[in-house]
Amino acid sequence: MLTSDFDVDTLHKLRRTPELLEAVMNSQASELKLQTQLREQYSADIVRAAMTLVELRERATHKFSRASDMWFDRTGLEQSTPEAVAQYKATRFEKSSGEIFDLCCGIGSDSIALAVSGKKVTGVDLSEAACLRTQWNAEAYGVGERIETICEDVQQLKSELQFVHCDPDRRSKGKRTIRLEDSCPPLEFLRELIEKCQGGAIKLSPASNFGGKFEDAEIELISLNGECKEATVWFGDLAGKENWSATLLPSGFSLSADPFNHFPRVGPLSDYIYDVDPAIVRAGLVDALADELELERLDDAEEYLTGSHLVDSPAVTPFRVLAELTNNRKSIRKYFRDDPCHELEIKCRHVPVDVDSLRKSIPLNGTGKKTLLIVRLAGKTKGVVAERIVGQE
Repeated sequence: MLTSDFDVDTLHKLRRTPELLEAVMNSQASELKLQTQLREQYSADIVRAAMTLVELRERATHKFSRASDMWFDRTGLEQSTPEAVAQYKATRFEKSSGEIFDLCCGIGSDSIALAVSGKKVTGVDLSEAACLRTQWNAEAYGVGERIETICEDVQQLKSELQFVHCDPDRRSKGKRTIRLEDSCPPLEFLRELIEKCQGGAIKLSPASNFGGKFEDAEIELISLNGECKEATVWFGDLAGKENWSATLLPSGFSLSADPFNHFPRVGPLSDYIYDVDPAIVRAGLVDALADELELERLDDAEEYLTGSHLVDSPAVTPFRVLAELTNNRKSIRKYFRDDPCHELEIKCRHVPVDVDSLRKSIPLNGTGKKTLLIVRLAGKTKGVVAERIVGQE
């Protein structure tokens, strides 16, 4: 794998040689052969930089509409906010006034979304290369005049902060961490930020230990195309009325509630089973959603919901129940021998299952698609055979 930790001088050299990027993009040669050919004309460092950038631009197309013109490094791309999520968050900042500081701006995806919405933004990052990428990426989106950058440690920043967005680095000593105490800047700084600023947002990993860490703030879990992307801590003037919320993109479905005002209602397996979007699960709002959609849990420790009516909501994926099986491979294999399918999806949340081994033991010599859900029903582990409702995937 090619490295992507290039200094500012290398980035400037690469920008001055667009013909090199064109050569890499248009080449059909192998990586080794291409490097050998290009090094006859260009230095090794700039060839490596060009090949890495082209690779990252290709990988970024699912995140950014203008990926082909953007500047990335591997870590920056990995930790960057997807364009759709950044645009959604920027709408919340419509309540803000004055300049917005984007702390730990990375490649600038959140800065750009704020600038596109009409805001003046100052991006701050300790990395000079990150600040440079933010500026160049802002130009790619036509908002370069609305974004300035400062290369500085955000913990030493002397500017007066009113509204902020902060994306702390989730890598501690080169390793990814979910502990906010080990992020950079750490939890203590994030809490101070909330106290001194009028309002803002802190971007966290949805897997991080944010529970109970931020008083008088709203924690919003955001999913994109069914994948939970981030937990956003909204505070001050930008916080909502409830402490917990979940928003699903691209539909825009949003649910806000106090999880402690809703209690598990467990019912028997009915005609339909529903897989709840992970943002709602991570926000602890499964029971609030069940109340809203008039559904029940399969078990008080199981996030799958069930009901006798078909629900059309972006918050859930519905399945029509075909059979309820005991949780042993003999009964599962027998079912699929008697009623085989061609393609089988296996889903489970809390029941430990060796999915690969189970899949190999099931005969798939029929037609059509089915889903096998390994779930808890009233405290007992069961296998539920179902089919996705057409048009509701």
